[in-house]
Amino acid sequence: MAATFYVDIVSPSGSIFKGNAVRLRAPGIQGSFEILHNHAPMIAAIELGPMYVTLMNGERVAFATTGGFIEVLNNTVTVLAEDAEPASEIDVSRAEAAEQRALEQLKASGTVDERAMARQALERARLRKSMGSVGSKR
Repeated sequence: MAATFYVDIVSPSGSIFKGNAVRLRAPGIQGSFEILHNHAPMIAAIELGPMYVTLMNGERVAFATTGGFIEVLNNTVTVLAEDAEPASEIDVSRAEAAEQRALEQLKASGTVDERAMARQALERARLRKSMGSVGSKR
């Protein structure tokens, strides 16, 4: 049996995932990284992107995350996410509608700040759309 560690993914909206895993892959701000059993203690920033948790039975659970921090300590991984959503729960049609709204906002934006906010909304919508497609193939 593979060695495991405990994963706790939380966001301001509450608990997203709790359970044992054999692997966690996260979108670090300097590139993706992977956590395994007995990983060295660390704190890392994560950015918008996919996060994957591999369970003991080999199932890989995908999450769309918009950033935050990961703490690894004593075989416990705590993810403090700005937002994280299981791919299996993403409504692709809602994500597509959000993508269209963000594109319209980007076209209508006048200031640098408005464009930056519209680009962030567009990136998040596109991540959710792509992750939702992945989650629906399970």
